[in-house]
Amino acid sequence: MKKRSYKAELQDAILCLEEEQVVQLHLLRANFHQVYENIHPKKLLKNTLKEISSSPYLVDSLLSTGVGVAAGYATKLAVTAGSKNVFKKMLAIALQIGVTNLIAQNPNTLKSLISHFSHTFRIEK
Repeated sequence: MKKRSYKAELQDAILCLEEEQVVQLHLLRANFHQVYENIHPKKLLKNTLKEISSSPYLVDSLLSTGVGVAAGYATKLAVTAGSKNVFKKMLAIALQIGVTNLIAQNPNTLKSLISHFSHTFRIEK
């Protein structure tokens, strides 16, 4: 039996590595196109909205924060009522921040108050 030369073994190894390089290049291109498709702003927004809507905790948190901000703004408008007094405006801003934080941090209290008032003022047939 004839021994294989180092040159032949080296050429075989080079061919194997070149084939592996071609395969890895195709995989890299496929992954690049997949990542490129996933980073489009439209796709990112769609995926983010899907995640937000599937998380009930996040939806409740956003809802309670939104209600808190709206209640705080309504409080500010009620206190200032078109006044030009600087101290009254500062008081209204402080009240707005307080009401917003109170409602946003205690959504269960707000829900129970709404529930209580709805049962209190329910008209019986």
